[in-house]
Parts: sequence; structure tokens; C-alpha cells
Amino acid sequence: MGDNDQTIGGLHQSVLDKLGLLITAGDLAADQVLKIEELELRFGVSRSVIRETIRVLESMGMVGSRRRVGVIVAPRAQWNLFDPRVIRWRLAGQDREEQLRSLGELRHGVEPVAAALAARHATPEQCGALTGAVMQMAVHGRSGDLEAYLAADILFHRTLLESSGNEMLGALTDVVAEVLTGRTHHHLMPARPEPAAIRWHAEVAQAVQSGDAAAAERAMRDIVDEATRAMLGGVPGETRPASEQIRS
Repeated sequence: MGDNDQTIGGLHQSVLDKLGLLITAGDLAADQVLKIEELELRFGVSRSVIRETIRVLESMGMVGSRRRVGVIVAPRAQWNLFDPRVIRWRLAGQDREEQLRSLGELRHGVEPVAAALAARHATPEQCGALTGAVMQMAVHGRSGDLEAYLAADILFHRTLLESSGNEMLGALTDVVAEVLTGRTHHHLMPARPEPAAIRWHAEVAQAVQSGDAAAAERAMRDIVDEATRAMLGGVPGETRPASEQIRS
């Protein structure tokens, strides 16, 4: 890829993030018409960049075309709410608390079940990956390196969902990873991760390895409940408008 292609790709990603944030925050409301010419001027990019951005948003269900009207913003019911980018944008805006609550409820219904299934289906290699991830979480939790802790936490949950042996649960790995990333990047994590949370991760790994489905499910439920309470408790009463959060 040449330098010009990389520049175009970077511009497209920047405009995509800006428009995504504006739509998820409601600054661009459902049924609002998006005019290509106005978007070109607003973001200072070429028509090809705007058209590619619209194409991606359309594939995510966030915009659509209406005959003799043009491109319009779609209502939330039509969005692909499982797309990690949609989750990321919603967590960055005024919709954060509602998004955290719905994601917490989703995780509560999914991850304990995945843990129980993993106790029946996990391979020795997957059991080793779970244990290794917990060890890394413990090390980075003590040092306060939240980015390294996040990487280990994502590895743990990704491995667990894949270990369930259920392809539908495995397909949710990016959703859970985005929740965990949002918790760290929006400062909803304590400076030192809760020792109890690390202990519950260790209990899940041990239960999966020993084939104890009930114990794995119980410990995973504790993890999800603690994380949801902590995130909702850390949501500020007021969030800046999406237009103020967009990086240039």
C-alpha cells in the first residue's frame, strides 16, 4: 500500500469514527438527511472518502438510502449493536450508562454459561491459556499496569468463550473485548484491580481444568456481577457531548 492509500485509509477511519460518534450520541438523529457535499466541507475530505464512510455505516445498519431523499440516519433498532465499533462509540458518548447496563446483562446471560460449557469442552491447551492469563493478570494487577492487565483479561475471556465449544458464544469474543477495553479506557477500573476479581478468574480457570461446570459458572457470575456494578458505579453523572470528544 502506497503512502497516498495509507493517507486515504486514515482519513476514512477518522471520518468514520467522527460520524459514528455523532450518530450514536444522537447529535445526528434518526431520519436526518446526510448530504455528501456538506459532509465533504464539514470534515475537509474528498467525496470518495465520504462515500466509503457512508458505505461502511450502511453495512452496519446505521444509515440507509431513501429514494428521492438520499442518505438518512437509521433508527437504533436497525443498527448492528454487536459491532465492536458501535459499542465503542456508544461507550464514548452520552449513551454510556445504558450501553454498560445492556452489555452487563448480556454478559450475565452468556459468560457463566460459556464457563460451564468450557468445563466440559476445553482442551489442555486452552486450560493452560486460561491459567497463564490469570497469572499475567495477577502480575500486572500488582504493578498497576492497566494496559497489560487489560491484554491478559481479554485473553482470558476470549479463550473462555472459545473453549465453550459453541461457535455462537465464540463469536462474541470481540464484543466482550470491547467492553473490557472501554472499562479501562474510560477510567472505570480502579488503579489496582480488585484482588477478589483476580481470585474469581483463578477459580474459573481451576474449575474449567477440573471439569467442574457448576463451580466455573458460579465464579464467572461473580466476575460479571462485580464488573457490571463497578462500571455502572463509575459512570459520571454528566458526559461531554460526542462532538467535544472527537479527536481531530
